Amino acid sequence: MDMQGSRALAVTQQQAWDALNNPQVLRACIPGCDKFEPTGENQYAIGVAVKIGPLAARFAGKIGLSDIKPPDSYTISFDGQGGAAGFGKGNSGVTLTPQGTGCELAYTVHAQVGGKIAQLGQRLVDGAAKSMAEDFFKRFDAEMQRRHPEAYAAAAATQAGADAGAGKPARAKIPVWAWVAIAVLLLAALWLLR
Repeated sequence: MDMQGSRALAVTQQQAWDALNNPQVLRACIPGCDKFEPTGENQYAIGVAVKIGPLAARFAGKIGLSDIKPPDSYTISFDGQGGAAGFGKGNSGVTLTPQGTGCELAYTVHAQVGGKIAQLGQRLVDGAAKSMAEDFFKRFDAEMQRRHPEAYAAAAATQAGADAGAGKPARAKIPVWAWVAIAVLLLAALWLLR
């Protein structure tokens, strides 16, 4: 399974980098995650409950970070076992690129699954993976908004200004003399029609 995506964030590249390297933030943002603990330098033990179609399982595994280039990018390698449900392993590249006052978080994922999960069908597994990725982004964005409200307020103000500048031109007011002229013409037309 291969997947990629990106998301614009209102926070700076450094703020996003710090959050992506914070086990508490990741535990709160990864759907179904109930364990995210450091086991060594750039190594973590993880526990995640996953539901894909009719199959629900708890996966225990490990995550390792490599190719670390602060605050730009890193590679995440993961390996998880879900007992009879199967396994999942692979890697993901994460890149942060400055964009205006915020940044863009982009990712690519290469993964393989086996066991009962693989028997569910590629479309179902891909759909669940995309849903989990979108859920992660929503949670991560909400966490960044909670931690850095000033960045989101500034982004909202900038967007409002851009929307106003790109919107419809301001309507010109009709002068009072024009209203009087229109009223006189209507009265004259009504008088002639009688």
